[in-house]
Amino acid sequence: MSSVPRLVIAAPASGSGKTTVATGLMAAFAERGLAVSPHKVGPDYIDPGYHALATGRAGRNLDSYLCGEERIAPLFLHGARGCDLAVVEGVMGLFDGAAGQGEAGSTAQVAKVLGAPVVLVVDASSQSRSVAALVHGFASWDPRVRIGGVIVNKVGSDRHEELLRAALDESGVPVLGVLRREADVRTPSRHLGLVPVAERGAEAVEAVAAMAARVRAGCDLDALLALARSAPPLAHAPWDPATEVGGGAVPGRRPVVAVAGGPAFTFSYAEHAELLAAAGAEVVRFDPLRDEELPQDTAGLVIGGGFPEVYAPELSANERLRKAVAGLAASGAPVAAECAGLLYLAGELDGAPMCGVLDARARMAERLTLGYREAVAVSESVLAPAGTRLRGHEFHRTVTDPGAGAAPAWGWSQPERRVEGFVHEGVHASYLHVHWAAEPSLARRFVERCAA
Repeated sequence: MSSVPRLVIAAPASGSGKTTVATGLMAAFAERGLAVSPHKVGPDYIDPGYHALATGRAGRNLDSYLCGEERIAPLFLHGARGCDLAVVEGVMGLFDGAAGQGEAGSTAQVAKVLGAPVVLVVDASSQSRSVAALVHGFASWDPRVRIGGVIVNKVGSDRHEELLRAALDESGVPVLGVLRREADVRTPSRHLGLVPVAERGAEAVEAVAAMAARVRAGCDLDALLALARSAPPLAHAPWDPATEVGGGAVPGRRPVVAVAGGPAFTFSYAEHAELLAAAGAEVVRFDPLRDEELPQDTAGLVIGGGFPEVYAPELSANERLRKAVAGLAASGAPVAAECAGLLYLAGELDGAPMCGVLDARARMAERLTLGYREAVAVSESVLAPAGTRLRGHEFHRTVTDPGAGAAPAWGWSQPERRVEGFVHEGVHASYLHVHWAAEPSLARRFVERCAA
């Protein structure tokens, strides 16, 4: 049995202020000297960056659709090991999840699996007494979801606060915080959400500090901590990457796996590097914006997601690294690229020369492609045997115009029948984001190919 005090920060809808409240709470409790474990429901990569800045620990995702409901508690306990408190930021509205899949992928499902009390963040800017009906509806919709308190956001005045508190007194759900409308924290966004921490530097630090100050001023931290401590023990063992990859480290030499990072490649789940290391790889980070060479003795390359379109001129100007990546791929070394990695391996991105590993041209598009996918591996690759079935997530506003010479990586039938991605020799490149904790064999297979 594992006892970790924990809270889930949820809302009736997106845009209510979850990120401000969750990140502010993480930072405020960390300032008190607590070791705070940060988590995010869903596939989002950007919010965990702010969480990591607030706590000094890796932000981790809890996605029951990608990873399976049975892995949520073990992954949570792995991330929260040794912590005094865990704060879980929800996704969308409390009961919203994967389209057409019931509660799968929802904040409510994660809260139930974790037995965690929920704090509901409500945008009260255009209501007064009606807020009580809204909170009552959410509190009574699913009796297995425990709404332990509410934080009202965007409150306009002292009088507005009085009306909200009086109404919520009737609902029986305690008010644990009141945040004023004029205290908005500036968190700039672009086409895929907030601008990542790695791109904002000192400005991101200031934003997190402002969130913490806002939460300290408006929320009852002692009551919130008491609520977190009311969560029952969890009867699960923590997730363990060494156990998950099976059979211990791959025999033989410890291959160097270079993992792209820096401002252009910020999308990566923390468990990926942990699984690679558990399978026997020496994981070495590098920044394609600044490093002109791959890490010494690189045997394999992993390039995750991010915003290469924002940095296309700078990535293109680093010709030495582009040639090194192309040379590594031409040697047959394993290369796994997701989304931004796919764009970087293409021949060009919005007219700027990229690595030229793939015979493809990438460009920005009018429409955002977004959603969960149930995929099957169409081609044998360094990641998976043909026929492997798993779940992934697409999240991009670019398209690629492929040339010849590569087989597709994945196929699916919903929302439309489609094949996608590129497999050629040791290269696997795709728009599909996959959480390797759901299929640890991907990491082991990749390291085996690197060590061969």
